[in-house]
Formats: sequence, structure tokens, C-alpha cells
Amino acid sequence: MWWLYALLSALFASLTAIFAKVGITGVNSNLATAIRTVIILIVAWGIVLARGETKGIAALSRHNLIFLVISGLATGLSWIFYFKALQIGKVSQVAPVDKLSVALTIVLSVIFLGEALTIKTAIGAALIIAGTLVLIF
Repeated sequence: MWWLYALLSALFASLTAIFAKVGITGVNSNLATAIRTVIILIVAWGIVLARGETKGIAALSRHNLIFLVISGLATGLSWIFYFKALQIGKVSQVAPVDKLSVALTIVLSVIFLGEALTIKTAIGAALIIAGTLVLIF
């Protein structure tokens, strides 16, 4: 079932780029990111509250919290730069270049998490990198 969630993620990420490009017209990209973040906050907490999942907060370790905070900071910076890129660039170029994160994640997962790099995964990452370079140059 992971692939279904991944496909839904890709679909909504695609819609995010289209809706964001339309939504940031004439708006400061940082303000647009802040507005988007508030909506995400409301939706995420709404789901947690509706499903009664707040009890999991007490089980969070210091380690969990530190890395969730760092992840949140990375996400925030990613969104700020993404919205700025969308504001000044074409969605058809910005969104695919942003997906270079997939290849970078593969490399970082091998380096920092010790995940195995299969030939299939390496070829996929190389193709993503090559495609990104084609779009940039």
C-alpha cells in the first residue's frame, strides 16, 4: 500500500505547484508560504484530533522531537525557496528541478542511514539528475 500513498503524494504535490503558481501572482512568496503553512497546520492537527492520535505526544522522546524539529526547519526552508522559485520561474521547470530532491534523498539515505544502493536505484537517481540538468541548461 505504500505505493498508493506515494502516488497520492505525487498527485497532490503536482496540484500544489499549479495552485501555488496561480495563488502567488502579485503576492510576496514568503507571505504565500506562511499562509500555506497555516492551512497545513490546521489540516494536520484536524486529522490528529479527529483520529484521537494526540496521546502519541507523550511517547515522543527527546531524540524524536529534535529530529522532527530539524525536519520541520528543512521543510520550511524548502517551501520558502520553492515558492520563490515558482514566483519567478515556470512551473514546468521549477517542479521537476525541485524533484531533484528524490535523487539527493537516495544519496543521503546511503550516506547517513546506511541504506543499500541497488543498481536499479542508482540508475533511477542518475536519470533524475540527468533530467534535471536537461531542464536547467
